[in-house]
Amino acid sequence: MTTVTTSQPKKIGQYNVLARLGEGAASVLYAVQNPKDKQVSALKHVEKTDEKSQRFLDQVEKEYVICSKLDHETIRRVRKLVKHRKMLKVTAISLIMELVDADTLEEKLPRNHKHAVHVFLQVARGLAHMHGRGYVHADIKPNNVLVEDGSTVKIIDFGQACAIGTIKKRIQGTPGYMAPEQAHRKEITQKTDIYNLGATMYWVLVGDIIPTAMPPKDTNNSLVGGAVDTDKVKLPSPPHERNPRIHALLSKQIMDCVQPRVEDRPESMAIVINRLEQILGELGN
Repeated sequence: MTTVTTSQPKKIGQYNVLARLGEGAASVLYAVQNPKDKQVSALKHVEKTDEKSQRFLDQVEKEYVICSKLDHETIRRVRKLVKHRKMLKVTAISLIMELVDADTLEEKLPRNHKHAVHVFLQVARGLAHMHGRGYVHADIKPNNVLVEDGSTVKIIDFGQACAIGTIKKRIQGTPGYMAPEQAHRKEITQKTDIYNLGATMYWVLVGDIIPTAMPPKDTNNSLVGGAVDTDKVKLPSPPHERNPRIHALLSKQIMDCVQPRVEDRPESMAIVINRLEQILGELGN
């Protein structure tokens, strides 16, 4: 994991800061050590700078609540939530998490197609576990998948996670990977994760983002009209047409996952898992 060499505090609460690992829109991630038991952890730190920033503290607290209910080898474990107070008022929140020394899929691509499917399968299993507990990740993308030792997957960053069936007040997700229902603030379901995973698989194998209802800035890579309820959408070229070496069934799996209409996607992550297991078996021959 890349260390950002900028100024950092020596301590956050009782934890000694070892390194600054990165930052998000409103948070900073550190490697820290508990001086009592010497355990090393990752610490996500969010400060309250004004009333508008309260939503970021609330988001971290919700992340802790959700992750505390998850128990799967592919999901980064959370250990503790610390509220920092001054004059009885909460001024910052720290989320203590498992420290994972690994590269993201965005930083380091799989060695080959078989390795890629092995990674996709682990992600799908982790998401299926979430769905079984009643939650959706809602922000699966290459930067939120860590791969340890080249093979073991850890899903990270549950800041957008929510209960199945949630309708969010604001658009949340990552342009280029978010499902149409996220861009249009409709119900978030298990099929939202299926779309996000499909968009991630497409990028990993092809190197391009798919057309979405909310593309990255400075691109025109969007659905025609930006509408959810339309049959006239611009779908990406199937992966096997971009690269003939990509397994045809894997190509179909990805295209099924990124269908703009929710009802056209696989019914559950279990179906995605079964197909990926079949593809992995065929690639092993």
